[in-house]
Amino acid sequence: MLKGLVVDYVGVLTDAGADELYAFLRAVRSRGIKTALLSNAPGASDEAKRSLDPFFDALVFSGEVGVAKPERDVYLLTAGLLDLPASRCVFVDDAAHNVRAAVAAGMTGVHHTSVEETLTELGALFPENR
Repeated sequence: MLKGLVVDYVGVLTDAGADELYAFLRAVRSRGIKTALLSNAPGASDEAKRSLDPFFDALVFSGEVGVAKPERDVYLLTAGLLDLPASRCVFVDDAAHNVRAAVAAGMTGVHHTSVEETLTELGALFPENR
């Protein structure tokens, strides 16, 4: 059973209509699904991190952890921060090569091409949270 949802920021949560993705994150988190942001950004300000807190259990910025997508270790590190094996996590990214790398690390992958399509896929993966 899938118990974790890991989401990229730029290209996913910055898309038009991303409010629906944020609502989905809040809904799954309220039902016990652990959530993480995984970004290749160098980091974020404390203010930016506070604004993300309602949606995520863990915030992973490559510049802060010293490993970046598509390196296997960043997916395993993120799953570990959620106290889950990679096999219990779904990873969403707009870059197909990052999704393939997450799948190779054991995660279920969702290639984000639009908010609508991503929500459809996530709804199928987390049906109790539709």
